Amino acid sequence: MDLTPDQAALAVERHDCPNCDAPAGSACRTRGGKTAAKYHTPRFVLVPALREELEIPVPADRGPGRAWKQGPAPRTERPVRIGYARTSTARQELASQLEALRRAECHKVFSEQISTRVKVRPELEKALALAHQFKEAAPETPVIFTVHELKRLARNAAELMTLSAELQAGGIQLELLTGPLTGIYDPNGTGAMFFAVLAVAGQIERDYIREKTLEGQVIAASKGNHGGRPKVIDDDMLTFAVALKDKGVPVPEIAKKLTIKVGKNAGKSPSVASLYRALAEAEAATVDDGLPLRPKPVRIRRPEDPLTPEEIDLRERLQAQPHPNAETRS
Repeated sequence: MDLTPDQAALAVERHDCPNCDAPAGSACRTRGGKTAAKYHTPRFVLVPALREELEIPVPADRGPGRAWKQGPAPRTERPVRIGYARTSTARQELASQLEALRRAECHKVFSEQISTRVKVRPELEKALALAHQFKEAAPETPVIFTVHELKRLARNAAELMTLSAELQAGGIQLELLTGPLTGIYDPNGTGAMFFAVLAVAGQIERDYIREKTLEGQVIAASKGNHGGRPKVIDDDMLTFAVALKDKGVPVPEIAKKLTIKVGKNAGKSPSVASLYRALAEAEAATVDDGLPLRPKPVRIRRPEDPLTPEEIDLRERLQAQPHPNAETRS
């Protein structure tokens, strides 16, 4: 036992007894209504430091064996709240989370902008370390780890279960300010089961969001939208640029004749480097698939124009073929 008998008694009597219904501030009692010689097991397991003990005797000054009477209500300490806020990217704002934590009267707030893919989150580690320090310095004072919502804590159920085990070992409570599970949860006793439910709920929500995101990407791809930034030089601009280049127009002059249609540079001309890169990619694609970048122009033939060698050869081959109705005619 890490606590003295008097400290253990005070810690146990902060809770109501699930076995004999002794209220907080009083020792356990027997079926006959007298003060019990030992605290009931379901009661002292609510204290993390005493959970592994086989029995906790009631101090002599509580009067074991005498008629039970109501004790003084335990003095409640104002809880210490440690806040934590996080966003995945710098583009997401932290202000709403920080304001919610301020309204919750957190003594200290830690915040960071870091992806959930990063396993080590320095500010989260600092927040948990400070919560444990407060609990070790004042075991009777409730310490609450406060976050805006559940998904700010962990990436998956395994990490959330690890975090809940750490809070449970330190006797630290968890508070959620928003979402369907808003409230304060004690990781001890029946609260441990609820922490497991929190972990599963968080994993299900994350899997659902990922599934819907993938479905959206598939639908967008079927419509020709593959994500990413819009092209600076689209297909129409590229075709026009190739035509000018075939006529001998210098690439810098071609770039001045083009206009970007979308994006933050809409209305401006693309850079010469971008145009060179687009032309090179188009030529590489033409070599790979064997198809021309644009259709070959059709020559309009007049009756007086002489036939080309290809046209003469085609005419002779057609004349040499037998007529399909020749046998019928004969």
